[in-house]
Amino acid sequence: MEKNNVEEYVPERVTLCNDGKYRWIYRFDMLKNPVILFTIWRVLGMAFFIVWAFAVIIGLIGNDIDMKSFIDVTRGFFLIALFMCALGAVAYLIVAGQYGWRYIVVFEMDEKTLVHRQLKSQFDKAKTMGLLTALIGAATGDLAMAGQGLINATRDSLSTDFDKVKKVKISKLRHTIFINAPFSHNQVYISEEDFEFVKQFILDHIPEEVSKRVR
Repeated sequence: MEKNNVEEYVPERVTLCNDGKYRWIYRFDMLKNPVILFTIWRVLGMAFFIVWAFAVIIGLIGNDIDMKSFIDVTRGFFLIALFMCALGAVAYLIVAGQYGWRYIVVFEMDEKTLVHRQLKSQFDKAKTMGLLTALIGAATGDLAMAGQGLINATRDSLSTDFDKVKKVKISKLRHTIFINAPFSHNQVYISEEDFEFVKQFILDHIPEEVSKRVR
């Protein structure tokens, strides 16, 4: 489905279609709402923290680390992390500029599944970000991050089964709901007018024990 067709036939507001699926299109301002960049930085931070902690623990076990070497190792990891975060920010701005500073995505949702589908015209440009994520994951030894980056670089949609969801985070200020399941870290963008409806729909269809933990 090409961009013009998507924008013509998919409603702006969350709408129940004839096939029983809810659909809406969301135009995401990548400068005013940098939630995608924050996600990249968070993943990078976690990856470097894990590698740093592993290196420190190995040094402690082998009695090969003292205060000076601890400071040197920490400083080295910190500088590399800063460089990679800066590289991620530059890549984000490059991709955002190619998009015209808007990320346009179509969502489909029924009682079992939520699908996040990127426009084909933007997907070809998004491969840059996915490949960067894969390279960062490989460089830091984070195989999950590397795999996720390769997936993002080779597919234009992400599907999440509600019954497999393990964690949900709500950010009303950024109009975003984060849905995490095994091999699926989805970000759902909703207008202010439809936010409460979509949030409640998701909470009603994910496992009850997960729903109870959502604040």
